[in-house]
Amino acid sequence: MSQTYRITLLPGDGIGPEILGVTVEILKEIGRQFDLSFEFSEALIGGSAIDAVGSPLPEETLTQCRASDAVLLAAIGGYKWDNLPRHLRPETGLLGLRAGLNLFANLRPATILPQLVDASSLRREVIEGVDIMVVRELTGGIYFGEPKGVFATESGEKRGVNTMAYTEGEIDRIARVAFETAQKRNHRLCSVDKANVLEVSQLWRDRVTALAPAYGDVELSHLYVDNAAMQLVRWPQQFDTIVTGNLFGDILSDIAAMLTGSIGMLPSASLGADGPGVFEPVHGSAPDIAGQDKANPLAQVLSAAMMLRYGLHQAAAADRLETAVTTVLDQGYRTGDIASEGSTILGCQAMGDALLKALNP
Repeated sequence: MSQTYRITLLPGDGIGPEILGVTVEILKEIGRQFDLSFEFSEALIGGSAIDAVGSPLPEETLTQCRASDAVLLAAIGGYKWDNLPRHLRPETGLLGLRAGLNLFANLRPATILPQLVDASSLRREVIEGVDIMVVRELTGGIYFGEPKGVFATESGEKRGVNTMAYTEGEIDRIARVAFETAQKRNHRLCSVDKANVLEVSQLWRDRVTALAPAYGDVELSHLYVDNAAMQLVRWPQQFDTIVTGNLFGDILSDIAAMLTGSIGMLPSASLGADGPGVFEPVHGSAPDIAGQDKANPLAQVLSAAMMLRYGLHQAAAADRLETAVTTVLDQGYRTGDIASEGSTILGCQAMGDALLKALNP
């Protein structure tokens, strides 16, 4: 009997509709092969939602997402909306989506694919074999802490304030996700903080350390965030699973992403304790190439694979999709952002066609 899943699609802005369109066709083929039925429905978010209804996250979108089995998001933002007030910017819609679905855990893999090892700006011997998972706390920390804002002082000078705050419960739940993720990988977890100067980081380190005995098969280490950033560039092979707070994770996951040579290849998963997760590529909306059939859809496709694996628990289907990506890369097909000497450059739609052929050898 076919298993049916309700998937909310959030095309967003820029290249979003192009890469999501390719991915939907590939998911339909995966569904045929694994007897899975996908009920797709679209909703507005980001700049397109601002233009349509005046809000970066319409209430109808959040309601629809909550009623889904998973959410597949493409990309948001663009120059057009950069000068809007903070509460109206596309990024505010993304933060609202994460908070509204209580998606506290962000999984960001950074894997060096053998076919693309020379695309990295770092030497082959530094990055060859790197396979890192960054587990980022997503709904707490400085992005959500109160008080925040720009206030006038007694002298009339403006003062900007953001508050970095975590409770024990918020730290414990992301640490458990990280320990469990490390158990499924190579049993090594590095917790990143700034405990030498920040009280909130001192609490973070205390709680992660306190939970470690429950995961005796995981080797736990700690690094200050400045050292972690340096070590990611100096010797990334030392890392397996990294867990850190919202702000530090935002920065470190992008550093890890660029080890691979192109942010256009990397997926992510944002998960909660229950309810639907959100699966999205880590790159932006690339408005400079939108509508030109130049976008790289592979990160979106790999995000769909993460959706199958972590959101819908269809590991075999996820494996099949990831294998198709490896196959087209082995065949020498590339989009412009990952092109190398001797490769065949394809547009967004043609890359999707190549993936469909790889799924049907």
